[in-house]
This record gives sequence, C-alpha cells and structure tokens, in this order.
Amino acid sequence: MSRIAPVLAASASALLLTACGAVDDIGGGDDSASAKKGDDITVGLLLPDKDTARFEAFDHPIFEKEVAALTHGKGKVDYANAEASQAKQSRQFQQMVARKVDIIVVDALDAKAIAPDVRKAKDAGIPVIAYDRLAQGPIDAYVSHDNELVGEVQARAVIEALGSKAATSEIVMMNGDPADPNTARFKAGALSELKGKVRIAEEYDTAKWSPAVAEANMRKAIRAVGLGNIAAVYSANDGMAGAVIDALKQAGATKVPPVTGQDANLDAVQRVVAGEQYMTVYKSFLDEATDAAQMAVYKVQGKDIQYDALTQDKVDSPTEKAVPATLVPVVSLTRDNIKDTVVADGVYSVRQICTAKYAAACAAIGLT
Repeated sequence: MSRIAPVLAASASALLLTACGAVDDIGGGDDSASAKKGDDITVGLLLPDKDTARFEAFDHPIFEKEVAALTHGKGKVDYANAEASQAKQSRQFQQMVARKVDIIVVDALDAKAIAPDVRKAKDAGIPVIAYDRLAQGPIDAYVSHDNELVGEVQARAVIEALGSKAATSEIVMMNGDPADPNTARFKAGALSELKGKVRIAEEYDTAKWSPAVAEANMRKAIRAVGLGNIAAVYSANDGMAGAVIDALKQAGATKVPPVTGQDANLDAVQRVVAGEQYMTVYKSFLDEATDAAQMAVYKVQGKDIQYDALTQDKVDSPTEKAVPATLVPVVSLTRDNIKDTVVADGVYSVRQICTAKYAAACAAIGLT
C-alpha cells in the first residue's frame, strides 16, 4: 500500500500547480487545451466482457463521465465490449486504429494475444494504456490494482475464517482465466499466504472466468474431496463465487463453507450480507476508471506534469520493463464494513442491497 502514497502526494502537487496556472502552459495559453490536442478528442475504451457486472455498470459510465468532465463535454469515448471473445476484441481494437482515435485504453482478454494490435496502434502513432490487466506489447501505461495483494487479502480471509482448524483443513482453489495475466498474480499472492497453513485438495483454472465452468469444476471437487471435507473455497472473483455456492447448495450443503470473491458485485455483496459468501475484494471502480480517463486525456493533451503524477509506480510485463503505472488500493469487504465501503463510496445504496429477500439479514448487521 505504501506505493500509493507517492501517487497521492504527487497528484496533490500537480493540483496545486494547476491551481497556480503553472502546469503545461509553457506558451501561456489556455490550460484546458494543450499544445498537442484540445478538448475535441476521441478516447477508445475496450472492455473484455459483460459477465463481470462492474464493467458495464461502473467502469464504462465512470470513464465516460470523467472524459467529458476533463474536456468540457467535447471529448468522445469510442466504446466497445468484447463479450468474452478475443477475436472480437482484436477486431474492435483494429477498427479503432482505422478510425484514428487519439488513444486506446484496453482491458485485454488475452494479454499476449493483444500484443500485435498494440504494436499496430503504436505504429499508427496511437498511445495505448492497459486497463485492469497488464497487456503485452509496447503499452504506454498501466492502471490497475496491486493484484498480488488481492490474492493475499483473499487468502488471509480464508485463514481467518478457518481459525485454529486451518492446519487440518482442506480447501479448493478456483483460479481465474490462465490467459489473463492478473490470474497468475492473484494466485501467487494467495499461495504466499495459504502454503503451509492449509491443504489445497483441488485446484482449477477457469477459462474466460466463466461461472458455468467454475460450477462444473466445483462439482468435480465435491466428488473428489467429499462435500463434508471442503472447509473453504478460494474463488478468484464474484461471478465464480456465486457458481461455487450454487454447486455446494445443489450438492446438499446446509451451511456453505467460507467462499472468497472479488469485484464487489451487487449480488456478491448481498451474499456477504446473507452469510453465504465470506468476503469479496472491493476495488474502487471510481478510482480506477477515473485515473484511467485522466491518464488518457492528459497523455493526448500533452499535460506531462499531471500525467507523470498519476504514473509514479512501475511494473514489468513479459515484453516491457518499467511501464509507468498507477495501482489503486484494495479492501477486504465483509459483513462488518459494507457501510464504510461500497455504501460510503456511493457504489450501492442500502436500498439496493437490502431488498425484501435480504432485509432481515441487513437488519441483523445494522445495515439499515
């Protein structure tokens, strides 16, 4: 988390400089339009799927709103969702290059497969920012979270839930899509906490983060390990967590063992309220999407001081070293801090969470 502090400090410094009229106004012109580009810009945004609720519900609208705010309503977002198809995302990417957008922000379905498209964009003079997942190829910057920390936070929750029984417990690991570079980081972080503390009875990768695949794999795990022997399930995200819980219930579980998640989807938060899902990792959609929009606009407009203030971290991909990055903090969301996280940040209202089905559970934890 300490890596975030320089970003916040540098951002504050940049804001002070902006307020004093000292940023990027070398020629003494209007700060709203740099020497490179004015407000009339087009930002390409490529998101990976619609199964992950956050992308359509939060990331896209937040990103679009911030671009509009930064460009006085003149900037446009050229948006496309790949709907879990790498071939479709590649076509969408190439179409944006052909349309000569000013910059592309991409959440790559397959980090390696997207590299040739990133190269084509660079050859066409179009910068590329990797969003949420670290794309390969000559990207200009990266916006995401400390993804190993995400796995660590999930694993710590498992250990905490098992308590003194952890050492003798068997758990199942439901990892994400191996084509997603974040999957390896989530897994590495989780294993750094789990190894030597619990027994990993079964472990699965989940193609395209598919809940259907996760549910089928959970059924396999139940047959292999035995329903009563599964003490907890490490699930890398909320979509899979819901499928895992469904499989456990269908197998006859009267009390669902602790199951982790990630993304703070509304249905996952409701499962946490109800005690069916132990936790989810809340990653501020507002911060991530806002930072990405700011980086894109500042990059195109040549506002180097603001852009540099947002990219104080550095990450390595398999093809690039020291990629400028911003890493947004993560939080373990449990029944104890729903009001202080997603409700306080305006992601969901108490009314949205506490529908009739969950009213009693909400009342029991003081979420009213």
